Amino acid sequence: MKMKTTEEDEEKLLNEFYAERADMVNSPPHYNQAGIECIDAIEAATGDGYEYYLQGNIMKYLWRYRYKNGVEDLKKAQWYLGKLIEETSNE
Repeated sequence: MKMKTTEEDEEKLLNEFYAERADMVNSPPHYNQAGIECIDAIEAATGDGYEYYLQGNIMKYLWRYRYKNGVEDLKKAQWYLGKLIEETSNE
């Protein structure tokens, strides 16, 4: 016997499929619109404040990792730290 699926079921399955394949640390799909990475737009908009933005995000992810996303948040903090190191190395 074949079961019918609803559009909601299909959408849920597709979302799960793509979520499993998305890199939620290095390139979350919701931070890339029309080919523009959010981090690049923030860098352009904040100028000299970009380093402080990176530092704030490092602190945020380290602060919450035990209470929210665990290792994923630690990896996000590491990602922002890498960006900060890259940014300060270019000075």
